[in-house]
Amino acid sequence: MSRVWEVPVHDSTRVRDARMAAREACAHAGLAAERTAAAELVATELATNLLKHAGGGRMVVNPVAPPAGGAGTSVQLFSLDNGPGIADVTAALRDGYTTADVSLGAGLGGCRRIANAFHLYSVPSRGTVATARIDPVPGKRGTRAAELPAGGIAVALGQAEQCGDAWAWARSGGLVTLLLADGLGHGPKAAHAAGVAVAELRALAPLPPEDILRRLNAALRPTRGAAVSVAQLDTERRELAFAGVGNVGARLRTEDSWTSLVTRPGIVGAYFPAHLPARRLPWRPDSLLVLHSDGLPSRWTPPDDPRLLTHDPSVVAAAILRDAGSPARPVRDDTSVAVLAPDRRTPTP
Repeated sequence: MSRVWEVPVHDSTRVRDARMAAREACAHAGLAAERTAAAELVATELATNLLKHAGGGRMVVNPVAPPAGGAGTSVQLFSLDNGPGIADVTAALRDGYTTADVSLGAGLGGCRRIANAFHLYSVPSRGTVATARIDPVPGKRGTRAAELPAGGIAVALGQAEQCGDAWAWARSGGLVTLLLADGLGHGPKAAHAAGVAVAELRALAPLPPEDILRRLNAALRPTRGAAVSVAQLDTERRELAFAGVGNVGARLRTEDSWTSLVTRPGIVGAYFPAHLPARRLPWRPDSLLVLHSDGLPSRWTPPDDPRLLTHDPSVVAAAILRDAGSPARPVRDDTSVAVLAPDRRTPTP
């Protein structure tokens, strides 16, 4: 996930840039021509919508690990804006629906049909978040993509190509493990450190979070090191275990309240704490966990819209990233947000 693309879309020339970003991401992921064409079409439609309906916004493109049991790398496209929003989301998602004469003909409904997974969250006067995932293999026609328990987004400082933040999730039996790594500093070396951490997760997923971090400490010694947080949900016991090292944040939402989960000082791969206890908390049907790097402002405000919290984790993560920053609080580092929410209900339009 170290390679990322971010395209501000404020005039028609950037629609092509969004399409090229999707093409480059597909080439990076090794996707075939058919899937690349699908990603380009979705990127073009979303970028065009940003201009015509939102007055501009930004596109973010991330390579992501495939769903559990899948092979290869997928491409996730995000469209973020603070525009007028969509009054009737259900109508907007009808295949071919448009409110602009310059529509490409695909529309948001077409994006949903083309992508393996497509999610849309919009609030009048507050803007819209759309996410589309293009997997190496097309989804089966007429079948709905499986809901994933985790999702995330990463952007690089100054729209750089290499991002020092990375996240990943893995399943092992009844355990669902989410990891977020923030490589020390930024640039290629930070990206390498974070990449090593996420690459190790699949093999380490059966271990408890504190043991995962100890194993990562050995794996990251040849790198510059990283701040890493690990959360693991035991779906049978309905219990969440959490441990983290370094300046990475975590917040757990349960029953309309948010709890901050504390990490230990240090750097995985360099200065590892001698004592690393894991915190264990009950996981309820309405629980939701957010992991984030220090690119997010330290006093970011958790979302309070109950409709958002029923959406796919990728949407929740993107909305948090969008709403946490502003021109008055410019991003000063790579930024990533990952969300664990396996008990998804049907989103309210």
